[in-house]
Amino acid sequence: MTRDDKADPDDGFVEVIAREVEADPGNLALREDFVTLLLEREPERAATELAAFEAHGGDPGRVRLLRARLMATRLRASNPVPAPADEDRQESAVSASLWDAERPKVTLDDVAGLAEVKQHLNTAFLAPLRNPELAAAFGQKPGGSLLMYGPPGCGKTFIARAIAGDLGASFLHVTLADLLSKWIGESEKAIQSVFRHARAATPCVIFFDEFDALGGRRTSGGGGSHAMRMLVTQLLEELDGMAGTNDGVYFLAATNRPWDIDSALRRPGRIDKTVLVLPPDAVARAAIVQGALAGKPAADVDAVAVAAATEGFSGADLSHLTTTVLQKAMVESMSRNELVPVTTEGLLAAVGGIIPSTTSWFDQVAPVLEYGVDDGTFDQLRAYRVKRGMR
Repeated sequence: MTRDDKADPDDGFVEVIAREVEADPGNLALREDFVTLLLEREPERAATELAAFEAHGGDPGRVRLLRARLMATRLRASNPVPAPADEDRQESAVSASLWDAERPKVTLDDVAGLAEVKQHLNTAFLAPLRNPELAAAFGQKPGGSLLMYGPPGCGKTFIARAIAGDLGASFLHVTLADLLSKWIGESEKAIQSVFRHARAATPCVIFFDEFDALGGRRTSGGGGSHAMRMLVTQLLEELDGMAGTNDGVYFLAATNRPWDIDSALRRPGRIDKTVLVLPPDAVARAAIVQGALAGKPAADVDAVAVAAATEGFSGADLSHLTTTVLQKAMVESMSRNELVPVTTEGLLAAVGGIIPSTTSWFDQVAPVLEYGVDDGTFDQLRAYRVKRGMR
């Protein structure tokens, strides 16, 4: 039976996503998901969509990572059943491209606002790293680990990249999708590979995104719980330096659900420092709005006024706000056959139709604070809630 005789039901889903991308070309998250969906099914089409993702302003780090995945997919396609003698060479070629470290040019000085977050980062994490001789006098080794948590869309990835820039370090961005494999033992090998490459590129920052998906409690149930336990166990070995010294390796992780992280990962000497990354403050919100409108038709937009009206908005919420208003102005321009710029009034009018995505996160974390076990992780969050008059 040919492919035409028996259609793959997933093909319909791919085309549904394709139409959504066409209808909303500025939705970068959707574009990235579409590229990921196409990687294993239609690599050449994935290459085209990846180019479009980059052209529309996709994050350079994500573009590099997706390009590496595309390269790995093409390698597998060109040699689907490697001879035993060639397996190690192929794995090395794929790993070398997948874990290609970047050198971020941004630093914490490029992070607008967030004074409290930066102060806490400096005090709890960066100060000893910037003074290695003084730290060594007190028995501190060059390295460290940090867990960043908070509502989604508030810039944890950007801050991680800025920390690497501050340290003059290489940067490896890792997601769960990079590690999981249907083959037994391959995911553990992927974690080994990450740390091996980081140790070879010191100073190097390893950044694990959506860390709760990887470092979840090993007591959790589910069909994949055994595989996840093995991943956490392997990660513990790497963090403890059992496979090699971690001097000069900095481990950063980000999560929206810190209460789901396995307690073994949070023990002293492992990921024992935390920082709360809150929704952007007024200064940061104004900078985000100005950046989103830079180079686009905008009639002297009062970014400060927009910032004042968007308390509690995440960076992603602000991006959605500006994209929505830009699209509306574009449609109106086409209708009138003349340029209609974005205005302060238009932005403020659109604010009322957007519920901050951070609201649901604060609702979700409330019972954790009230009934959960707290080892000090949530001290900053408790102080923030008191300051904001939250229950």
